[in-house]
Amino acid sequence: MLRQGIAVMALVALAACAGEGQSRGSATPEEVARAVYHHPGPTSLTLYTVVSNNTGSGGHTALLVNGSQRVIFDPAGSFHHHEVPRRDDVLYGITPAFELGYRSMHARPAYHVVSQTVEVSPEVAERALRLVEANGPVSQTRCAAATAAVLKQLPGFEGISSTLYPVQLQKSFEQVTGVQGTRYYEDFTPPTGG
Repeated sequence: MLRQGIAVMALVALAACAGEGQSRGSATPEEVARAVYHHPGPTSLTLYTVVSNNTGSGGHTALLVNGSQRVIFDPAGSFHHHEVPRRDDVLYGITPAFELGYRSMHARPAYHVVSQTVEVSPEVAERALRLVEANGPVSQTRCAAATAAVLKQLPGFEGISSTLYPVQLQKSFEQVTGVQGTRYYEDFTPPTGG
C-alpha cells in the first residue's frame, strides 16, 4: 500500500481534456495484461466531470468502468504514470490508489471532480469495457462527446445526451436510475449556504 501511495504522489500534472504535445497511449498488449486489476466491488460505471470552482463550467470528462477489470476511459486526457499503462485513451490497472490519484490530479484550487456512479450488470460493464477499448484516440475538446457516444450504446443509457460539454453530460447522466454522486475538492473550500 505504501508503494501505491508513493506512486500516487508521483503523478504527472495534466492539461484537462487537452494533451497537446503529449504522447498518446501506446502500451503493448503484454503491459496491459500485466496491469489488469479486478476490483471486488459491484460492476459499475462512474462518470467523472472536472468542474471549474469559479464558473461551474466543465473542463474534462472521463469514465471509470468496473467490470472484468477496472479501467478509466480518459478521452483526450493526459494522465500518465509509469505504473498505469495507457493504450490510446484507456488507462489500465486502476486500483483504489490510482483511482484516488486520478481524481486528486484533476482537483486543485480551480477545479473539483464530480463522480457519479451507477451499478450495472456484468454484461453492461463488459460491453462498456469493449467499447472504450475499441474507441481509439479522441481529439482534443471531444472528451464529453466521445464518452456520451460510448454510453449511448449501452442498455439503459440510450437517453444520454450527445454533447461537447462535460457539465451537460453530467446533468444527463444524473437522470439514469440509481446514480449516486459525490464532489471531490482539494485546496478549495466550497461556499456554504445557497
